[in-house]
Amino acid sequence: MSKIITDKQKIDEFLTRGVDNIYPNVNFVRKLLLSGRKLKMYLGIDPTGPDLHLGHAIPLTKLREFQELGHEAILLIGDFTGMIGDPTDKTATRKKLSRKQVLENCKNYKKQASQVIDFKKCKLKFNSKWLTKLNFEELIEISSNFTVQRMLERDMFKKRMKSAKPIYLHEFLYPLMQAYDSVALGVDGEIGGSDQTFNMLCGRDLLKVLKDREKFVLTTKLLEDAHGAKMGKTEGNMITLTDSPQEKFGKVMSWPDSLIEIGFELLTQKDLLSIKKRLKSGDNPRDLKMELAFEVVKKFDSGEEAKKARENFVQVFSKKEKPQNMQKQKIIKTKKQIIIDLLFDLKLVSSKSEARRLVQQGGVRINNKIIKNWQDEIMPEDGMVVQVGKRKFVEIEV
Repeated sequence: MSKIITDKQKIDEFLTRGVDNIYPNVNFVRKLLLSGRKLKMYLGIDPTGPDLHLGHAIPLTKLREFQELGHEAILLIGDFTGMIGDPTDKTATRKKLSRKQVLENCKNYKKQASQVIDFKKCKLKFNSKWLTKLNFEELIEISSNFTVQRMLERDMFKKRMKSAKPIYLHEFLYPLMQAYDSVALGVDGEIGGSDQTFNMLCGRDLLKVLKDREKFVLTTKLLEDAHGAKMGKTEGNMITLTDSPQEKFGKVMSWPDSLIEIGFELLTQKDLLSIKKRLKSGDNPRDLKMELAFEVVKKFDSGEEAKKARENFVQVFSKKEKPQNMQKQKIIKTKKQIIIDLLFDLKLVSSKSEARRLVQQGGVRINNKIIKNWQDEIMPEDGMVVQVGKRKFVEIEV
């Protein structure tokens, strides 16, 4: 049985670093943590895609800190709610997923989350276990605890109404389903990104009504760019936990300077006061970003992989050399090919339309020469280096 840690400094670190807000208030949760009583907190993730990303890793890190204080952590996979679709931040209705799609998406979540949390001390649960058992009578009873006015408080619903876009009834039911997770788990707390505040507070209200139990809610800050856009898979600018160390490093280096400080706060254990002083004193943002990229790779891969990724980045982008350990791909039958066909066959792009777009944008090179016409025919040769964007390289073998 884990020993409950009541060290005030560690508790204050847990309650402040990367935290956006705490409900009902920070003093309520601090007293709980200082009480020495074992608490239970969960993080819910809907499997809307196959890869966890840094947006997931932020609350996962706080869940790990909760574990290290000796408490019980639960990772809840929303295999039922994932089929409904969370309307949070969506100006249009989410495309509903089938049961098969949801299960396919989450099949590697435990392996990916293991990069952050210790599953020897964390329970993995699926909300289909209780949500599929609810009958219509029970659903009516749950929904009687919420008002239409409250649902319409959500920003995205207001925006949709203003622009005459539809709001479907199942989208109203989503926060009710998520709220019932808190009841079924019987938790003391829930953690999630600040964009999930509405859903988590619905769970707090429902748990209070049905079980007369207080649930605290801890919301984490979001990794947002200079324009306030979340760094997530929907926006296409997020690092996934399945990205290679080189990809993680390179993507952090491509982030705007405005993400440096929040990146250090949410993704590292570096002293924030020191980082702020260095930013104010005029330290080169590129150097700080190199340090941040190193820490990110170190956290999710290893210190050794972080060193290799840094060396590779310096070699490719500072010295304009080929990357170390470049991927090699053998071509058995050599023949002239249109460049977009070659890129697709080498799996450097997901579609030929993407290949065409990249060529038109000047993002494709053959032996360091920019390809300007997507209809150019290329004869693959031994040792030929094909580059897409800044980070994808393939050396052809014939």
